[in-house]
Amino acid sequence: MCGIVAYTGKRQAQTLLLNGLRRLEYRGYDSSGLCIQDHGKLELVKAKGKLSELDKEVATHPLQGHCGIGHTRWATHGAPSVQNAHPHTSTDSRFAVVHNGIIENYAIIKKTLQEEGVVFKSETDTEVIVHLVAKYYQDSLEKAVADALAHLEGAFGIVVISSLEPGVLVGARRGSPLVLGVGDGEFFLASDPSPIVDYTQQVIYLDDNDMVTINGTYRITNQARAEVRREVQNIDFSAEQVAKGNFEHFMLKEIFEQPASIVNSLRGRLLLDSGTAQLQGLNLLQPELRSIQRIIIVACGTSFYAGKVGEYIIEELSGIPVEVEYASEFRYRNPIIGEKTIVFCISQSGETADTLAALREAKHKGATVLGICNVVGSSIARETNGGVYLHAGPEIGVASTKAFTSQVTVLTLIALLLGRMRRLSADEGMRACQALQKIPDQVQEILKLNEEIRRIASDYCQNPNFLYLGRGYNYPVALEGALKLKEISYIHAEGYPAAEMKHGPIALIDENMPTVVIAPGDALFDKVISNMQEVKARGGRILVITDSEQEFGRLADHVIRVPKTLPYLTPLLNVVPLQLLAYHVAVQRGCDVDMPRNLAKSVTVE
Repeated sequence: MCGIVAYTGKRQAQTLLLNGLRRLEYRGYDSSGLCIQDHGKLELVKAKGKLSELDKEVATHPLQGHCGIGHTRWATHGAPSVQNAHPHTSTDSRFAVVHNGIIENYAIIKKTLQEEGVVFKSETDTEVIVHLVAKYYQDSLEKAVADALAHLEGAFGIVVISSLEPGVLVGARRGSPLVLGVGDGEFFLASDPSPIVDYTQQVIYLDDNDMVTINGTYRITNQARAEVRREVQNIDFSAEQVAKGNFEHFMLKEIFEQPASIVNSLRGRLLLDSGTAQLQGLNLLQPELRSIQRIIIVACGTSFYAGKVGEYIIEELSGIPVEVEYASEFRYRNPIIGEKTIVFCISQSGETADTLAALREAKHKGATVLGICNVVGSSIARETNGGVYLHAGPEIGVASTKAFTSQVTVLTLIALLLGRMRRLSADEGMRACQALQKIPDQVQEILKLNEEIRRIASDYCQNPNFLYLGRGYNYPVALEGALKLKEISYIHAEGYPAAEMKHGPIALIDENMPTVVIAPGDALFDKVISNMQEVKARGGRILVITDSEQEFGRLADHVIRVPKTLPYLTPLLNVVPLQLLAYHVAVQRGCDVDMPRNLAKSVTVE
């Protein structure tokens, strides 16, 4: 992994491919490269590091031609280097490939090819693909790629070109996304629509085991090599939405987009008069919804923490037992799934490899599986029985922000819908709807504290460790706040239920380990105050996020006050200061906020 873009058409490919790779920088990468057909040859340029390094190479060795492939690599097999960067070429330099994913049986294939005399130039698993294509080529690139794919185990999205077939691209996917862009006499292949949105709004999301051959037109075949038809869809965002605008970083832009993204997640889904929600995408009739006896939520990372918030809210409003599991663990267990169990799979991209595998395991066991994702046409959206789109707009920053609040919003709508069918009165439902409607404006109020939070961050940016504490609905928010700080500032941070601090973490507290405490003025407020006193007694510094008007005096070093809302909606507000805190700490430490080290936006490999 990480990013693929390919082009064939009338224009010079170099500029389009470089622009496309810039659109893919958000996914995280450590090297990049281009390969373009030029008068019967394949011309290759690669570089380690940022795209600026590739730009330097291209300036020295410009590439001419109308058909080519590009890639940004996030290292899996082999360290970041020019040799390991994609594209990879065959020994005779007549074939080239870019690849996202992992070839699990590459070592066996590599050994066989080496015994046949093939010399490998990289440490990657990807290189076996291009040597297999070269081995099987006779007079058809499409057939050679199909023959090569038959030997591969694992996940891949690939694009192959050859000097022997000018203007031809062959792409294929299994477990790693690949999108076909259809323009006016030109075609694109990419790992997501963002690199091609400047040139066309018409896309086809390839299904698993699809292979597409582009040669003046396009032809899609399945694993049985039979031609299949796939729906042409419109990209649901514009080029402006994947630009930073006046913001210094995508992450800050996306934090500030949350009032709008929450509105979009709510739009058309609240029924104020009856105090409930409508979610037609669930594709479940009322009797089916009423009969649910258990809900399992599977997700990874930030989506997992959103699921944990959803667990608290769904159980509170509907009384249905909820379990939240890491998708990476769920996929390897033998989960017990009854006939009245619903499984929700949450993923911003809709392509998270572990979540997809968990989805398929749940379906194999006969569960009704529903998706909560942001990307229309993604694998999770296509493979689930139904679900809910976030409509949050493209999220470019690697550290998820607006997707988290949109996921919590959607989970709250699900809780409201189920609650009204079971135990929630009409008055309580209407109160929830009214409170939800106020959330975007309340988030806007919190965003006005940005400069204050920046100043607070300057007092903490040099600390090597942080502790985040929360209770009830806000325990998962503490986990998410700690994750944000870890992801982008590289500071070690841990989130805990506040009462658990005494069971181990209190041993770490001193003047060099700040504690961030989420303390809404709810039934547990006094308990959290007691936890704060324990921190203060050990010399710890405290930053409080609260909606209480109580004065904290010397108990808190800094206080960030947020608006009041219903207890189960407080995570939607309390997480925003934590996002801003992480952002400003990272900026003041000189970190690359949008592309943190070692991370990728969409984790499409196990």
